[in-house]
Amino acid sequence: MGNRFICMKKKDGGKDNNGSKSKRMGRGSQRKLLSAEEEFLHRQALSMAIQQHQLSQRFDGSMSRRIGSTSSRRRTLSDPFSNGKQLPDFLENIKYKKVVLIHGEGFGAWCWYKTISQLEEAGLFPTALDLTGSGIDLTDTNSVTTLEDYSRPLINYLENIPRDEKVILVSHSSGGACISYALEHFPEKISKAVFLCATMVSDGQRPFDVFAEELGSAELFMKESKFLIYGNGRDKPPTGFMFEKQQMKGLYFNQSPGKDVALAMVSMRPIPLGPIMEKLSLTPENYGKGRRFYIQTLEDHALSPDVQEKLVRENPPEGVFKIKGSDHCPFFSKPQSLHKILLEIAQIP
Repeated sequence: MGNRFICMKKKDGGKDNNGSKSKRMGRGSQRKLLSAEEEFLHRQALSMAIQQHQLSQRFDGSMSRRIGSTSSRRRTLSDPFSNGKQLPDFLENIKYKKVVLIHGEGFGAWCWYKTISQLEEAGLFPTALDLTGSGIDLTDTNSVTTLEDYSRPLINYLENIPRDEKVILVSHSSGGACISYALEHFPEKISKAVFLCATMVSDGQRPFDVFAEELGSAELFMKESKFLIYGNGRDKPPTGFMFEKQQMKGLYFNQSPGKDVALAMVSMRPIPLGPIMEKLSLTPENYGKGRRFYIQTLEDHALSPDVQEKLVRENPPEGVFKIKGSDHCPFFSKPQSLHKILLEIAQIP
């Protein structure tokens, strides 16, 4: 039993040579077509999220699923929404075209649905993973106590890559700790690592420390936060946390479309506390040799631009990119800008 996004390509709008009125009508039809496709994707994503939520109420156990690269068949001119164009020449020269998308705290593979569609249309091969206890992985988040546990789906994926293959990793928010862990343990499997407004920590640092400006110190948060979850009882240390809906909207979605916020509200899950409180051990021999890139979001309320600037200053990556007008979720608020940057990074030799 599994769930997939089927991302369909846009139909090529034909040229009209019957005068300016016909051209305006053609442009209007194209806009309607794009709007219809966007509506289709939103409905599909929301439907899947609701189904996942229902499944989580009905079943116990653990399921890890991947979303992406949904169809192996070739696109033809008769396919719905297909543009029938050849892939750009520069993409044919990209050696590693597999892109693995890693979500942040509380999110799941579902949050990448726009990015998956755009990358597939460009000729790349995206896969979005649900980390342990996230998305449709039904592991109880209270049982996820270490970063290794949390990152297990990514670890399994990398362990099964053939020796002569590499992937581009893209992480969002606290998912940055997961790909930092991967860079340390699987440096030979990773072509590039992209941190999207993410926790690009240094050796000995906890992912939570990056959010200290917004949430306070880890020690204070563990004692006083009203968002904590005590999965093992009040007399035991907290096991997770989850923001209230209004808090999430203000932190994560201050620039995102309402439909995407609605999708997130029925899809977000509690965040295991252990993984983000764990100090990472990163070495110059492994992590230090990885090719890292950072994408800053300039209207971010969860990880402020100043904090992101501090991260790249203290732990300099190979390249830094910025998205104007984006909140903490550019895959919702600025999907086209994010797509262009990911393609640019993929092209870097």
